[in-house]
Amino acid sequence: MSKKWLIAVTGTFTHLLLGTVYAWSYFQNPISESAGWNNAQTAWAFSLSIFMLGVTSAWAGNKMSVYGPRRLSMIGGALYAFGYLVSGFALAHRYLFLLYFGFGIMGGIGLGLAYVAPVATVSAWFTHKQGLATGMVVMGFGFGALVMSKFLAPLLLRLSDGNLSTTFYYVGAVMIVLIPVLASFLQLPKPDKTHEKKPERISIARHIQSKPFIVVWLIFTINIVAGMIFISFQSPLLQDILKMRMSDGTNFSDGETMASLAAAGATLIAVSSVFNGMGRFAWGSISDKIGRMYTFRILLALQAVIFGLLILVHHPVVFSVLVCIVLLCYGGGFGVLPSLTKDMYGSKLMPSLYGAFLTAWSMGGIIGPQIVAFMKDNYAEKAGLFAFVVGGGLLIVGFFTSFLYRRKDVINLEN
Repeated sequence: MSKKWLIAVTGTFTHLLLGTVYAWSYFQNPISESAGWNNAQTAWAFSLSIFMLGVTSAWAGNKMSVYGPRRLSMIGGALYAFGYLVSGFALAHRYLFLLYFGFGIMGGIGLGLAYVAPVATVSAWFTHKQGLATGMVVMGFGFGALVMSKFLAPLLLRLSDGNLSTTFYYVGAVMIVLIPVLASFLQLPKPDKTHEKKPERISIARHIQSKPFIVVWLIFTINIVAGMIFISFQSPLLQDILKMRMSDGTNFSDGETMASLAAAGATLIAVSSVFNGMGRFAWGSISDKIGRMYTFRILLALQAVIFGLLILVHHPVVFSVLVCIVLLCYGGGFGVLPSLTKDMYGSKLMPSLYGAFLTAWSMGGIIGPQIVAFMKDNYAEKAGLFAFVVGGGLLIVGFFTSFLYRRKDVINLEN
């Protein structure tokens, strides 16, 4: 195996472990029920994690040339692991704000430090088919929920006799061993002056304030909001539909019924994570052929149609299929963005501006989960309906906003 493919593979597995954060929906109901917190209170732990991921990614992208991808990823992986350990203590003693600090802040900072480095490193190694290569790396992040919900979490829950706190301790131990080992393979190639663009003549801040950057940031944010609606609450939403189809008088607090509903939710998380992961790889590769922005428009338009259908759907199988399509598109946004960033700004600016684009993750990570949490706490029976209306409206706005993007505006700014 060549060196660049070794880096691509280890980067993919690093993202696979980081992407276990996407299995939050698996823990949402059990944590709320065991600790006595409402949906919004519990969901804030996940929202804070994604918010800190986006904010820290911007800093990490800008500092990658200073600290190097290996150091950033190893430190980030350690912080993510310690976030699980602190969260385990918080769950044991029902300290909500400590859960926010552990899973949300500490874990989110760790994710942000470790996320950018594998993507930017692989992008630097692959001058051709970069959409395919970076898509493969971020595909790992999408598959993380599958690994957690169907393999790691069930195994560790059995070992801990169903104790959530102990399970979080075990997850932290796994992460602190594996992520630094995988991250140790990351290194940037030696600069190729024959292919490298000249250093930027304008500041990064001016690029961030420009129209092309703002347009891409907005449509990426909307794509994230749509996906986060399901990543954070797909299991509870599916369980709501299943409960509607059960006979009157069903005891939902019965252990067997609860286990059946939880298993259905876990299966959806696992299957949809495959679509999330494959979307990153497939759409990244497709964007190599049809263009980055055209691919984004397809993603937004397709999701707008799906959200419209979700308003009318009350069948668990159809609901699950539509959720998988949304997450296929959600993952596609992450698969296309690294190559779009490199196309717009070149290799030297790619890590910094890619990190800046990922601040959209912060915004989407708060808006998406909190839309559903608010609806479930205040309009329980119509929570899904209202959330799908809001999400669909945002996707329509994003689709039309994408037509404001002009590649020549980036070129004119540089000149």
